Amino acid sequence: MELSLQPLAAISRVSQRPFAEGDRVVSYLVRSVTNEIERHDVLAAEDVDYRPAGFVFCRWAQIFRPRMVEQNSERTLKLTAENLFLTLADPANEPNSANRPLLQFLALMLERKRVIKLRGVTADGEFNRFEHMKTHQMYEISTGELTPEFFVKIQEQLGLLVGSPGKSAASPPAEPASQPQAGP
Repeated sequence: MELSLQPLAAISRVSQRPFAEGDRVVSYLVRSVTNEIERHDVLAAEDVDYRPAGFVFCRWAQIFRPRMVEQNSERTLKLTAENLFLTLADPANEPNSANRPLLQFLALMLERKRVIKLRGVTADGEFNRFEHMKTHQMYEISTGELTPEFFVKIQEQLGLLVGSPGKSAASPPAEPASQPQAGP
């Protein structure tokens, strides 16, 4: 799964104030009312009353660092399942219950691809501990039951993020296979 995503903005979407190094910035991944995937960046102090128009897929906070001129912006624009997981699971972000099912699903998917590896469960049994194989960083992802309702919710979230294929109402039902007839 890949998307193109705008890089961190240089100014707050609310006040139009330029971000300064060290500012805490809250980012939203939003499907706008025009069905475009957008990134909204606001100062943490302005986040209290901020309500983006459209469906908020996820939210995270980070410390603003000005981009160096020589940094490859094309590389940072690709949003993959791996870097979405790394962004949302970052221990520096405050926990967000809306992101929990998505993180569980991404962990399941990335474990299957051997990008992360399950390293056990916390003492209280509330979190699975995963190791990111490239960086050896440990992440704690809440455990949860993988029920049909869980997968329906994830399917809805992913459909909103990447777009779900249109269902053709006009497609006729499949014809039953005809039996070969014996010859004379």
